[in-house]
Amino acid sequence: MRAVGFFEFGGPEVLQLLDLPEGQPGPGQVRVRVHAATVNPTDTLLRNGSRAQALREVSPPHVPGMDVAGVIDAVGPDNPTDLAIGDKVMAMVDNQGSHGGYRESIVLSADAVARIPEGVSLIEAATLPMNGLTAKQSLDQLALKPGQTLAVTGAAGCYGGYVIQLAKQAGLHVIADASPADVALVRSFGADTVVPRGKDIAAQIRQVVPNGVDALADGSYQCELTLGAVRDGGGYASVRGWSMAQRGIVCHATWVRQYNHRADLLRQLRQCVHDGVITLRVADTYDPAQAAEAHRRLEAGGTRGRLVLVF
Repeated sequence: MRAVGFFEFGGPEVLQLLDLPEGQPGPGQVRVRVHAATVNPTDTLLRNGSRAQALREVSPPHVPGMDVAGVIDAVGPDNPTDLAIGDKVMAMVDNQGSHGGYRESIVLSADAVARIPEGVSLIEAATLPMNGLTAKQSLDQLALKPGQTLAVTGAAGCYGGYVIQLAKQAGLHVIADASPADVALVRSFGADTVVPRGKDIAAQIRQVVPNGVDALADGSYQCELTLGAVRDGGGYASVRGWSMAQRGIVCHATWVRQYNHRADLLRQLRQCVHDGVITLRVADTYDPAQAAEAHRRLEAGGTRGRLVLVF
């Protein structure tokens, strides 16, 4: 079975094609013939060693990838769901060691797998699970009420775009950042106000909401540059766990792995796609042999939508 992984941390060049054994589903598991695996920033951080601590006790090769979409080709005993062979499905992968999404076949717990939205391709569906669940978790943590104000940084990215769209569904007022080239895109997600991105982001947001926003979802990891935009006692969600005690602001670490085995939430996201709430965006596709090129492009910045490996 083909996979893409690495034995040593480093640049994109460490990625290589691997031949791994195909797994068999056990009780409560299904096997997915993977057709599409999304390339995310978390994959590049895993590859370059920024998250080496998480792999300290795991032997290489390491296979990145937290998003997959494909077709179920085997079902283990005691299946707790109605999933069956032939179903087109999507899942978030808790990648450990060689158990990452960059592979032709993967065994997953059935309660982590959901059918893809109707009318979308497997490639499109692969862009939804991890980023969609991350966006939902941030909003769940912030627990804002309809009419409250949310600021979003990194708004043109997949996480930021999903946060905006889900926030608007929840009745929130959204202020988002964007470069001049991305203003129209961010407005298309439903942002009520778009401010220029940059180091003065807090001041830009305060010009719109002088007393500060009720909460901020920091998709661009600007940390202390953004905290000043939040009112005293407000909320702050970070996708990389940054926090700072200041003015009673409650900082939340958005760790999407806490939403593993949440097929129920994936089904909610699927419904959001059906209802036109969420827009799936694919920037480009790559053959697995081109995984290093995909990583280089993602790390270069400016990608709008997701890059997807197609097996």
